[in-house]
Amino acid sequence: MTHLSLDLGTTTGWACADDKRILSGVWILKGGRYEGGGMRFVRFKSMLEQMHKLRPITRVAYEEVRMHRGVDAAHIYGGLQAVLTSWCEDMKIPYEAIHYAHIKRHMTGKGNAKKDAMIAAVRAKGFAPKDDNEADAIALALFVQAERAAA
Repeated sequence: MTHLSLDLGTTTGWACADDKRILSGVWILKGGRYEGGGMRFVRFKSMLEQMHKLRPITRVAYEEVRMHRGVDAAHIYGGLQAVLTSWCEDMKIPYEAIHYAHIKRHMTGKGNAKKDAMIAAVRAKGFAPKDDNEADAIALALFVQAERAAA
């Protein structure tokens, strides 16, 4: 069983977990100067498909965000969410959105923990995230593993 956890954004953090280990990284989805605005979504779908070929995904979780600081960020998040959920529907892969406060509380004890606290908490678990996006994806993967173990 391979679980993919995502922190959606122009720099999308990902963590792919199975029973033995968690692999993680970031996907840079920013478009080039001469690309159309939809290319980040094409790039995202391609990354999902590549990941699925390497390690068949059986479940997806993504960080649910209900407020964004800017309109562009909200549009990008919504577009990525639409691509992700429609891809999961096509592939018949179950998916769920998990509110960021649950993930932060699980990792730090505070539902409103700052980025540096999340990075530190993930590092304390033995991971070396490149940035807060990867740290959030790892934290989500750990949250999902804990939930599965408790069930």
